[in-house]
Amino acid sequence: MIPQLFNRATPRRRLPGTLEPVSMKRDARARVHMLVSLLLDYPDQAWFDRLDTLESHLPEVPVQIAQPLGSFIVQARGLGPTEVQRLYVQTFDLKRKCSLYLSYFATGDTRKRGTALVTFLEAYRATGWEFNADELPDYLPAVLEFSARCDDPIAEALLSSHIEGIEVLRAALESMGSPWAPLIRSITLSLPPVDLETRERVLALVSEGPPTETVGLSFLGNLPPFSPRGNA
Repeated sequence: MIPQLFNRATPRRRLPGTLEPVSMKRDARARVHMLVSLLLDYPDQAWFDRLDTLESHLPEVPVQIAQPLGSFIVQARGLGPTEVQRLYVQTFDLKRKCSLYLSYFATGDTRKRGTALVTFLEAYRATGWEFNADELPDYLPAVLEFSARCDDPIAEALLSSHIEGIEVLRAALESMGSPWAPLIRSITLSLPPVDLETRERVLALVSEGPPTETVGLSFLGNLPPFSPRGNA
């Protein structure tokens, strides 16, 4: 049974202060999500080796998204592997509001997070996918790849249902002038508008950050592994 959280929502009116979505077809949205998925991953040597390939796909996505992604690639090349890796760790591993794990924004390090992670697994399995990666199932690059590669409405709804956390991440990165800010901005530009209640939750999270209770997480390493790179 699919949790109510992932039911496809009716698009709502765009609210003041939120990003205006870019109109695009399914194939363009999938390409955007795959590009951002790969660019958000850890910048090891293999990451740098595939930049040329990723750059070659930019003409196939809307210019409002292609330009910032292209600028990010150029900046990454200019900084070089050592500096980009240092900035990546400093940003995503050390700052609470810059987590790449979507359930963290809603639950923090609380006992509720285990349930949230299982919900991700249930969404993947409901569409015929199995998670077999070393990451937790709410890892943003994995969720983006799932959205890119799976045509089931659940995939799009899974990403959209975590717009609050994505917006918190975007706001945090933009306030820091982070090189990765345009990547998260590209995600929000690809998602449908949010309603007033969701916007209020976004603003609260931006102000307060994720919950901080640290309990009940010892079993997380035993969750079934998964990768959207597996066979559907």
